[in-house]
Amino acid sequence: MTSITKKLLAWYDQEKRTLPWRAEPPTTQDPYKVWMSEIMLQQTTVATVKGYFDKFLKRWPTVMDLASAVQEDVLAEWAGLGYYARARNLHKCAQMVAIDYQGQFPTTYQELVKLPGIGDYTAAAIAAIAFGESKAPVVDGNVERFITRLHRIETLLPQAKKEIKAETLSLTPKDRPGDFAQAMMDLGATICSPKKPKCLLCPIQTKCSAFANGDAETFPRKPAKKTKPTRRSLAFILRYEDQILLVRRDDSAMLGGMLGLPHTPWVERDTLPDLGESLTYSPGRGSFIKAGETSKHTFTHFHLITDIYKTSLTNKINIENGEWVRIKDIKTAGLPTVFMKMIKSISD
Repeated sequence: MTSITKKLLAWYDQEKRTLPWRAEPPTTQDPYKVWMSEIMLQQTTVATVKGYFDKFLKRWPTVMDLASAVQEDVLAEWAGLGYYARARNLHKCAQMVAIDYQGQFPTTYQELVKLPGIGDYTAAAIAAIAFGESKAPVVDGNVERFITRLHRIETLLPQAKKEIKAETLSLTPKDRPGDFAQAMMDLGATICSPKKPKCLLCPIQTKCSAFANGDAETFPRKPAKKTKPTRRSLAFILRYEDQILLVRRDDSAMLGGMLGLPHTPWVERDTLPDLGESLTYSPGRGSFIKAGETSKHTFTHFHLITDIYKTSLTNKINIENGEWVRIKDIKTAGLPTVFMKMIKSISD
């Protein structure tokens, strides 16, 4: 065990974060909780995930419970957490574990990485934290930052990933690999932060090349960010008495399987679509008027600007994949944030 590894584990024993998915010794880590937390934490902060994690565990305490759930219910509980393919894969993975592995998660990286929604990092994290595997390096954003600063790795990401993995593996102990992985994550989250790292509090400060050189904040090295394109669309609120019509999106579409408003395609353009030409995307006809302010939402890869048009129907219509939802129940209908923003344009 290297001196860096020893120092980091000693720091972790004293300073580790208390998280709902972490078991305190001598209790062993629950692979179901480790897996669920790792899926939820992809592209999402710990503070946001805690509430969702608690909700899921209360509703589906075991992987068998989650496997038997209805996908629409899983998606509804996930609403607001983003990256909805994660929720669909979460459900698929639970079903595969239930059927192919009799409700027991596989214990190795090589088997875990075959499951839906489990990539290289997630498989390594589960294998290390839940099952003590030390052969697969656990590398997330926090670890990338820690390792590139420790060794002053000049190579730009993502090209640097192979070198980062090799350095991480060289530090990972055969004993307590899960604790070491979590120690690196905790250090990155609390001390070795992207901006203004607290280097004076770092347990491996004297070993860090970037600290010695005074340029820790410049690592990891990344290519310049591309400007996000802007897409524009129109969305339609069709109201019948105290209800509005929502549509269930196709599984293959963005936000697949989720409920949302009917809308024109989200395409990159300089101006908003023309209402008259766009009405073919409305499942019903009526006298549409613009509702409230223009809605703006930012996804990972683009900005979306949407004008919302509403109408009141005299007859209730039924369409495939359509659901009428009472306005007072909208907040609990499981809509993605982008559509919740749009619906706020409703005025009585």
